[in-house]
Amino acid sequence: MPDKQPPPKPVTDIWKPELVRLPRLTGARLAFRKFSHGLIKLVARACLRVTKEGLENIPDRGPLLIVINHLGDADVPALISSLPFTPDALAKIELRDLPILGRLMDMYGVIWLHRGKPDKRALRAALDGLAEGRRLVIAPEGRYSLTGSLEDGANGAAFLAYKSGAAILPIAITGTENETVYSRIKRFERARVHIRVGKTFRLEEQASARREAVNGGTKRIMAEIRSLLPERYRGRES
Repeated sequence: MPDKQPPPKPVTDIWKPELVRLPRLTGARLAFRKFSHGLIKLVARACLRVTKEGLENIPDRGPLLIVINHLGDADVPALISSLPFTPDALAKIELRDLPILGRLMDMYGVIWLHRGKPDKRALRAALDGLAEGRRLVIAPEGRYSLTGSLEDGANGAAFLAYKSGAAILPIAITGTENETVYSRIKRFERARVHIRVGKTFRLEEQASARREAVNGGTKRIMAEIRSLLPERYRGRES
C-alpha cells in the first residue's frame, strides 16, 4: 500500500513566550517527578501490556537527547514507565490550557514549545538543560502521526544535537495508536505496546552550511528511528 501524504504540520495559534523556560529542579518538583514516575508505571501496567527491548543501551549518566516516534496518547506512559529516570521534555504549549493535565505538566516541569514557529526561547531552554546534563525527550515529527507510520521530522532535534554535542538515543514505540489503545480499554483489555531502544550516536561535524548540516542531521535522526520500527510503521524516506 502506498504511503498516504499527511497534511501540513500544525502551527501554534497562540503565542505565550513568557511561559517558556527550563523548569527548575526544586525539591518539590523532584519529589513530584518521583511520585509521577511511580503513578505512571501503575497506569501503564493497568492499561498496557508493554514489552521492552534494548534497555541496556540507555547510558547511565550524561546529557542525552531522546528522540521518539509519536503515535498516540499512550506514548508518554509507555515511554516514561520504561525509563529508569524521569526525563525532561518538550511539549506543545496548547496542552497547558487543559484544566488538569496542563496543571500536572507544569508541576512536573516541561519546556513549553510553540510548534511551527521559530521558538528560540524553547531551544535555548533545551540547550541549557542539556548543558546541565539533563535528559530530554523530543518527538521530531511534531505531532501524532496521521498516517500510522513515521512522518518527516522537523529540524529542532538535529539543531539541539549539533549545538550541544549531546548523545542521541533513538527509541521506537509501536502499538500506541489511540484507536487501538482506547478500544482495548473499553473492552477491559490491555493494548500490546513495544518499546525498542536503539544505540546512542552523535551527529558528526559538517563542513557545509548550517542549514544543510541540520537538514542532514534530521535525516540521520529519522533514519535511526526508522531502523528500529517494523516495516509497516517506517513510512517513506525523505
